Amino acid sequence: PRKPGMDRTDVLAINLKIIDEIMDGIIKHAPDAYVIVVSNPVDVLTYYANKKANWPRNRIMGQAGILDSMRLSSFIAMETDYSINDIQAMVLGGHGDTMVPLPRFTTVSGISIEHLLDQNTIDNLIQRTRDGGAEILNLKQKSSANNAPGAAVTIMVEAIVHNKHRLLPCITMLEGEYGQSDIAIGVPVMLGENGVEKIIELNFTDEEQQAFDTSAQVIKSLINEI
Repeated sequence: PRKPGMDRTDVLAINLKIIDEIMDGIIKHAPDAYVIVVSNPVDVLTYYANKKANWPRNRIMGQAGILDSMRLSSFIAMETDYSINDIQAMVLGGHGDTMVPLPRFTTVSGISIEHLLDQNTIDNLIQRTRDGGAEILNLKQKSSANNAPGAAVTIMVEAIVHNKHRLLPCITMLEGEYGQSDIAIGVPVMLGENGVEKIIELNFTDEEQQAFDTSAQVIKSLINEI
Protein backbone atom coordinates (compact mmCIF):
# COMPACT_ATOMS: atom_id res chain seq x y z
CA PRO A 1 0.00 0.00 0.00
CA ARG A 2 0.95 3.62 -0.48
CA LYS A 3 2.60 5.12 2.60
CA PRO A 4 3.22 8.70 3.77
CA GLY A 5 5.77 10.46 1.58
CA MET A 6 4.97 8.28 -1.44
CA ASP A 7 2.99 9.41 -4.45
CA ARG A 8 0.69 7.19 -6.47
CA THR A 9 3.36 6.37 -9.06
CA ASP A 10 5.79 5.00 -6.47
CA VAL A 11 3.75 1.80 -6.23
CA LEU A 12 3.56 1.21 -10.00
CA ALA A 13 6.06 -1.66 -10.29
CA ILE A 14 4.66 -3.55 -7.29
CA ASN A 15 1.01 -3.11 -8.22
CA LEU A 16 1.64 -3.92 -11.87
CA LYS A 17 2.76 -7.42 -10.86
CA ILE A 18 -0.29 -7.82 -8.64
CA ILE A 19 -2.71 -6.67 -11.36
CA ASP A 20 -0.99 -8.99 -13.83
CA GLU A 21 -1.64 -12.01 -11.60
CA ILE A 22 -5.20 -10.97 -10.81
CA MET A 23 -6.05 -10.43 -14.47
CA ASP A 24 -4.62 -13.85 -15.35
CA GLY A 25 -7.08 -15.39 -12.90
CA ILE A 26 -10.03 -13.32 -14.09
CA ILE A 27 -9.38 -14.06 -17.76
CA LYS A 28 -9.11 -17.78 -17.02
CA HIS A 29 -11.90 -18.27 -14.50
CA ALA A 30 -14.32 -15.36 -15.09
CA PRO A 31 -14.11 -14.44 -18.77
CA ASP A 32 -17.49 -12.68 -18.67
CA ALA A 33 -16.66 -10.49 -15.66
CA TYR A 34 -16.74 -6.73 -15.33
CA VAL A 35 -13.57 -5.36 -13.73
CA ILE A 36 -13.12 -2.23 -11.60
CA VAL A 37 -9.47 -1.31 -11.01
CA VAL A 38 -8.69 0.62 -7.82
CA SER A 39 -4.94 0.15 -7.25
CA ASN A 40 -2.65 3.09 -8.01
CA PRO A 41 -1.57 4.48 -10.34
CA VAL A 42 -5.11 3.56 -11.30
CA ASP A 43 -5.15 5.16 -14.76
CA VAL A 44 -2.08 3.21 -15.87
CA LEU A 45 -3.24 -0.05 -14.30
CA THR A 46 -6.69 0.29 -15.89
CA TYR A 47 -4.96 0.72 -19.24
CA TYR A 48 -2.79 -2.34 -18.57
CA ALA A 49 -5.76 -4.48 -17.54
CA ASN A 50 -7.59 -3.51 -20.74
CA LYS A 51 -4.61 -4.36 -22.91
CA LYS A 52 -3.98 -7.66 -21.15
CA ALA A 53 -7.57 -8.87 -21.38
CA ASN A 54 -8.26 -7.40 -24.83
CA TRP A 55 -11.96 -7.26 -23.96
CA PRO A 56 -14.45 -4.60 -25.10
CA ARG A 57 -13.57 -1.39 -23.27
CA ASN A 58 -16.94 -1.18 -21.52
CA ARG A 59 -16.03 -4.12 -19.26
CA ILE A 60 -12.84 -2.85 -17.59
CA MET A 61 -12.90 0.51 -15.85
CA GLY A 62 -11.14 2.34 -13.04
CA GLN A 63 -12.32 4.14 -9.92
CA ALA A 64 -10.91 7.59 -9.20
CA GLY A 65 -13.19 10.41 -10.31
CA ILE A 66 -15.99 9.49 -7.92
CA LEU A 67 -13.55 9.56 -5.00
CA ASP A 68 -11.94 12.84 -6.09
CA SER A 69 -15.39 14.38 -6.66
CA MET A 70 -16.52 13.22 -3.20
CA ARG A 71 -13.47 14.85 -1.65
CA LEU A 72 -14.07 18.12 -3.49
CA SER A 73 -17.73 18.05 -2.44
CA SER A 74 -16.70 17.55 1.18
CA PHE A 75 -14.26 20.46 1.10
CA ILE A 76 -16.90 22.72 -0.49
CA ALA A 77 -19.39 21.74 2.22
CA MET A 78 -16.84 22.53 4.94
CA GLU A 79 -16.05 25.89 3.34
CA THR A 80 -19.62 27.02 2.66
CA ASP A 81 -21.79 25.25 5.26
CA TYR A 82 -24.09 24.07 2.46
CA SER A 83 -25.31 20.49 2.84
CA ILE A 84 -23.10 17.99 1.07
CA ASN A 85 -26.34 16.39 -0.15
CA ASP A 86 -26.84 19.42 -2.41
CA ILE A 87 -23.29 19.48 -3.80
CA GLN A 88 -22.30 17.73 -7.02
CA ALA A 89 -18.64 18.00 -7.98
CA MET A 90 -17.00 16.94 -11.23
CA VAL A 91 -13.36 15.87 -11.27
CA LEU A 92 -11.94 14.31 -14.44
CA GLY A 93 -8.51 13.46 -15.84
CA GLY A 94 -5.83 11.47 -14.09
CA HIS A 95 -5.92 10.47 -10.43
CA GLY A 96 -3.04 12.57 -9.16
CA ASP A 97 -1.51 16.02 -9.20
CA THR A 98 -2.86 16.73 -12.69
CA MET A 99 -6.47 15.77 -11.97
CA VAL A 100 -8.93 18.18 -13.58
CA PRO A 101 -11.57 19.55 -11.18
CA LEU A 102 -14.19 21.47 -13.15
CA PRO A 103 -15.72 24.38 -11.18
CA ARG A 104 -18.05 25.14 -14.11
CA PHE A 105 -19.66 21.72 -13.68
CA THR A 106 -19.48 21.67 -9.87
CA THR A 107 -22.74 22.84 -8.37
CA VAL A 108 -24.75 23.42 -5.21
CA SER A 109 -28.38 22.63 -6.07
CA GLY A 110 -27.61 23.37 -9.71
CA ILE A 111 -25.76 26.65 -9.05
CA SER A 112 -22.12 26.63 -10.15
CA ILE A 113 -19.64 27.24 -7.35
CA GLU A 114 -18.23 30.00 -9.56
CA HIS A 115 -21.30 32.02 -8.51
CA LEU A 116 -20.90 31.17 -4.82
CA LEU A 117 -17.16 31.38 -4.14
CA ASP A 118 -14.34 33.69 -5.17
CA GLN A 119 -11.60 32.34 -7.44
CA ASN A 120 -8.95 32.22 -4.72
CA THR A 121 -11.17 30.04 -2.52
CA ILE A 122 -11.97 27.76 -5.46
CA ASP A 123 -8.27 27.42 -6.27
CA ASN A 124 -7.52 26.47 -2.65
CA LEU A 125 -10.30 23.86 -2.62
CA ILE A 126 -8.99 22.38 -5.87
CA GLN A 127 -5.46 22.16 -4.49
CA ARG A 128 -6.71 20.51 -1.31
CA THR A 129 -8.57 17.98 -3.45
CA ARG A 130 -5.38 17.20 -5.37
CA ASP A 131 -3.58 16.74 -2.04
CA GLY A 132 -6.47 14.82 -0.46
CA GLY A 133 -4.91 11.38 -0.65
CA ALA A 134 -1.64 12.55 0.88
CA GLU A 135 -3.53 14.41 3.61
CA ILE A 136 -5.32 11.20 4.62
CA LEU A 137 -2.11 9.17 4.44
CA ASN A 138 -0.40 11.57 6.81
CA LEU A 139 -3.29 11.24 9.25
CA LYS A 140 -3.46 7.43 9.05
CA GLN A 141 0.34 6.99 8.93
CA LYS A 142 0.59 3.22 8.52
CA SER A 143 -2.05 2.48 5.90
CA SER A 144 -3.39 3.94 2.70
CA ALA A 145 -6.82 5.49 2.24
CA ASN A 146 -9.47 2.78 1.97
CA ASN A 147 -12.82 3.87 3.41
CA ALA A 148 -13.76 6.47 0.81
CA PRO A 149 -12.38 4.43 -2.13
CA GLY A 150 -14.49 1.51 -0.89
CA ALA A 151 -17.59 3.71 -0.84
CA ALA A 152 -16.82 4.92 -4.37
CA VAL A 153 -16.42 1.37 -5.67
CA THR A 154 -19.75 0.45 -4.05
CA ILE A 155 -21.44 3.21 -6.05
CA MET A 156 -19.98 1.77 -9.27
CA VAL A 157 -20.87 -1.83 -8.44
CA GLU A 158 -24.46 -0.92 -7.55
CA ALA A 159 -24.80 1.06 -10.78
CA ILE A 160 -23.76 -2.00 -12.79
CA VAL A 161 -25.52 -4.74 -10.80
CA HIS A 162 -28.80 -2.82 -10.54
CA ASN A 163 -28.57 -1.24 -14.02
CA LYS A 164 -28.98 2.24 -12.56
CA HIS A 165 -27.63 4.15 -15.56
CA ARG A 166 -25.68 6.47 -13.25
CA LEU A 167 -23.72 9.33 -14.80
CA LEU A 168 -20.39 9.19 -12.98
CA PRO A 169 -16.75 10.17 -13.56
CA CYS A 170 -14.87 6.92 -14.17
CA ILE A 171 -11.65 5.82 -15.84
CA THR A 172 -12.21 4.21 -19.22
CA MET A 173 -10.31 3.67 -22.45
CA LEU A 174 -10.72 6.48 -24.95
CA GLU A 175 -10.91 5.95 -28.70
CA GLY A 176 -10.89 9.51 -29.96
CA GLU A 177 -13.11 11.08 -27.32
CA TYR A 178 -11.77 14.37 -25.95
CA GLY A 179 -9.08 14.18 -28.66
CA GLN A 180 -7.36 11.25 -26.93
CA SER A 181 -6.79 7.63 -27.97
CA ASP A 182 -5.07 4.56 -26.51
CA ILE A 183 -5.29 5.86 -22.96
CA ALA A 184 -7.35 5.19 -19.84
CA ILE A 185 -8.42 8.40 -18.10
CA GLY A 186 -11.29 9.78 -16.06
CA VAL A 187 -14.29 11.07 -18.02
CA PRO A 188 -18.06 11.23 -17.40
CA VAL A 189 -19.70 7.92 -18.29
CA MET A 190 -23.08 6.24 -17.96
CA LEU A 191 -22.74 3.07 -15.87
CA GLY A 192 -25.29 0.29 -16.24
CA GLU A 193 -25.59 -3.46 -16.62
CA ASN A 194 -23.21 -3.37 -19.58
CA GLY A 195 -20.54 -1.49 -17.66
CA VAL A 196 -19.52 1.73 -19.39
CA GLU A 197 -22.53 2.17 -21.65
CA LYS A 198 -21.82 5.69 -22.84
CA ILE A 199 -19.03 8.27 -22.69
CA ILE A 200 -20.27 11.84 -22.30
CA GLU A 201 -18.14 14.45 -24.04
CA LEU A 202 -18.32 17.83 -22.35
CA ASN A 203 -17.78 21.02 -24.31
CA PHE A 204 -14.51 22.08 -22.69
CA THR A 205 -13.17 25.60 -22.70
CA ASP A 206 -9.65 25.97 -24.10
CA GLU A 207 -8.28 26.11 -20.55
CA GLU A 208 -10.15 22.95 -19.50
CA GLN A 209 -9.01 21.10 -22.62
CA GLN A 210 -5.41 22.11 -22.00
CA ALA A 211 -5.60 20.84 -18.41
CA PHE A 212 -7.13 17.56 -19.60
CA ASP A 213 -4.45 17.13 -22.29
CA THR A 214 -1.71 17.80 -19.73
CA SER A 215 -3.19 15.16 -17.45
CA ALA A 216 -3.37 12.71 -20.35
CA GLN A 217 0.26 13.33 -21.24
CA VAL A 218 1.37 12.47 -17.70
CA ILE A 219 -0.55 9.19 -17.87
CA LYS A 220 0.93 8.36 -21.27
CA SER A 221 4.45 8.98 -19.98
CA LEU A 222 3.81 6.41 -17.23
CA ILE A 223 2.27 3.98 -19.70
CA ASN A 224 5.48 4.17 -21.71
CA GLU A 225 7.36 2.88 -18.65
CA ILE A 226 5.48 -0.43 -18.47
